[in-house]
Amino acid sequence: MLRTLRSEITGAGPLDVLLADHDVTDVLVNGPDEVWVDRGAGPQRVAVTFPDDTAVRRLAQRLATAAGRRLDDAAPYVDARLPDGTRLHAVLRPVAVRGTCLSLRVPRRIALGLGDLVASGTLSPACAELLRAVVSSRVGFLVSGGAGTGKTTLLGALLGTVHPAERVVVVEDSTELDPRHPHVVRLEARPPNVEGAGAVTLRDLVRQTLRMRPDRVVVGEVRGAEVTDLLAALNTGHGGCGTVHANSPHDVPARLEALGALAGLSRDALHSQLAAALDVVVHLTRARDGLRMVAEIHILERDAQGWVRSVPAVVYDRRSEHRGAGFPQLRALVDGWWRE
Repeated sequence: MLRTLRSEITGAGPLDVLLADHDVTDVLVNGPDEVWVDRGAGPQRVAVTFPDDTAVRRLAQRLATAAGRRLDDAAPYVDARLPDGTRLHAVLRPVAVRGTCLSLRVPRRIALGLGDLVASGTLSPACAELLRAVVSSRVGFLVSGGAGTGKTTLLGALLGTVHPAERVVVVEDSTELDPRHPHVVRLEARPPNVEGAGAVTLRDLVRQTLRMRPDRVVVGEVRGAEVTDLLAALNTGHGGCGTVHANSPHDVPARLEALGALAGLSRDALHSQLAAALDVVVHLTRARDGLRMVAEIHILERDAQGWVRSVPAVVYDRRSEHRGAGFPQLRALVDGWWRE
């Protein structure tokens, strides 16, 4: 009874047992009688339930308060990070039609390295060496993929291969990256308070990184107008990288073009900045059985009209790799850092 009471007052209630499972990466509540977890093989429904929607709402509001955020009828949704690093997203009824929805993204207990990703099947040993060379050669790159494909995990592993003498400044909307590197500075955006003041955006933070003597500028996820500041930073001699949501590597230029438009950047200007700042796209996919893997590595180049396009350099499946038209250019970029 004492354990249950403590869980209700300071923990996550019925979800505590799920969050304590080291294999769980996500806990999803779709209502009082529908709870799902992801243990790496896709969402699976579990027997955990709540007495009613009021109990789910009470838990969501308490977690939001612990994160210093507001969640009520006037502000019926919230996206925040809990003190232990768990990422919280909640939507209250009636916006959530069937009942209060909770999404909890559990941070990894330990930072994974490239060797761990090779062991898990995310990438082959040869792919790991190629990506290590991409990082060492200081070319600008993006990790792309859909939600839950492991973009942040791969980026963190790649940052762990950066030379120990380099200073890495990481900017994130919600802190997730925790690379195995001795010199990392982590900055996190801040939403406005209940009065609508005090916001610190990703754009603000990217600008601040340029005054912090960075060797690498990292944006955990490029999702808005900050893309223009990131490209500007990478065009001032700073090595850099980040992640971006995209259905395929071919869609990355169009995705960045759309984000640049949010900041009022013209298509010509965006493509000029992009061509000078970024060279490589590493794309991840997630199979039906839950396996996250590096599916393609592309290079970015200008076409005859001057627009940046994505060209396949290496395409992977579970048993082999196939080299594309962009491989000679990729090899030239990492020449001296990678042995075939």
